Amino acid sequence: MGAITLTQPHDQEHRTTGMHLSATTSTLSHQDDPATSIWDAIGPPPHSPLRARAAKALFRRAVSDLPVRIVLAGGERIGAGGPGAPLMRVENPHAFFHRLGADSKIGFGESYMAGDWTSPDPAALLTPFAARMDTLVPRPLQSLRRWVDPPRLAAERNTPSGSRRNIQRHYDLSNEVFAVFLDETMTYSSALFEPGVDDLAEAQRRKIDRVLDLAGVRSGTRLLEIGTGWGELAARAVERGAQVTTLTLSREQQRFAEQRLAGSAEVLLRDYRDERGSYDAVVSVEMIEAVGSEYWAAYFHALDRLLVPGGRIGLQAITMPNDRMLATRRSRTWIHKYVFPGGELPSLPAIEHHVRSGTGLRLSERHAFGPSYAETLHLWRTRFLDGWDRVAALGFSGTFRRMWEFYLAYSEAGFRSGYLDVWQLGLTKPHRR
Repeated sequence: MGAITLTQPHDQEHRTTGMHLSATTSTLSHQDDPATSIWDAIGPPPHSPLRARAAKALFRRAVSDLPVRIVLAGGERIGAGGPGAPLMRVENPHAFFHRLGADSKIGFGESYMAGDWTSPDPAALLTPFAARMDTLVPRPLQSLRRWVDPPRLAAERNTPSGSRRNIQRHYDLSNEVFAVFLDETMTYSSALFEPGVDDLAEAQRRKIDRVLDLAGVRSGTRLLEIGTGWGELAARAVERGAQVTTLTLSREQQRFAEQRLAGSAEVLLRDYRDERGSYDAVVSVEMIEAVGSEYWAAYFHALDRLLVPGGRIGLQAITMPNDRMLATRRSRTWIHKYVFPGGELPSLPAIEHHVRSGTGLRLSERHAFGPSYAETLHLWRTRFLDGWDRVAALGFSGTFRRMWEFYLAYSEAGFRSGYLDVWQLGLTKPHRR
């Protein structure tokens, strides 16, 4: 899965059957690396009465016409929702508004992690917020945010070394944690649901097959996959008779995929910028979100360089509206701090621009299926909560549970509201004349 970013703008400028999972897991790696246990380092909110009062006033204004019900401790009710509207209970208003005042892009999620507010259905609650993301902060104040919002961290830039750190921090969390909420294919990207298809594993295989079809993968195809995941796409490509090379920056995923593929594909711990092969087809599923805008040109140049003339590419990408992408690209959000350091969503126009201006590739097909991602995330969240005892047995805390639940709900809200979309794109490289 790629990085999901919901933020208010400021002015511009396989199959696992029979596999012994624990043989390739880092069950308690989060305790060994302080960077990956940042969720347990949340302390009391910073004391700033002036900022807290301003945050409270802005929050009241923002929810005054939203179809939600918000109940503050003590019984005060705000929001425009009726009896059946999504409910938010602010259990600790003092802490909530102080966190929001310190940094709204990070504090709202941190306050959920800390238990300052709760909701019986956080995805339903967050959907109206996501639908109004560009107007929650009054426009006259948006231009001030560049002066108060913290910038992205230089350490999270997606240089070759930075990319390894960013990817490993998320994906090397623990294979067993991911196994709790993913389906038997261990696929961590949007499934493709269609009428009559409601099984998650079946919908994941449908998605994979369509991206392989976009790339024209068949017997004898020399295929490069950028972003291995846990190996399901590579396995299905091998079943078609393809010669598969797959790249990952996650040691845990490499170990898992090597065991799963049993020598039928080459699994390399390698940055896409360092690959020097020549391929008939390239596929990359929800990896562009980890590239970073300053490297998008290099990413598409690499795709062009690695693909032979007449070759095809299947790309899956999460996107956001272009104006919001431009307005938020320098902001550091909750998702960057806790889930996807270095993550950045492109817009479809940004992808089209880099393909057109920096490569010899041609965009030939496009398919949007955002509602499928909302359903995928809903199923992941349900499975995660249902399987929480297994996660807790690995040593993860209640704060981690609330963090992961918020991440999945926050992402689901982005797709349900239409703020985010997901695309499968087919690209071709014409023969030279």
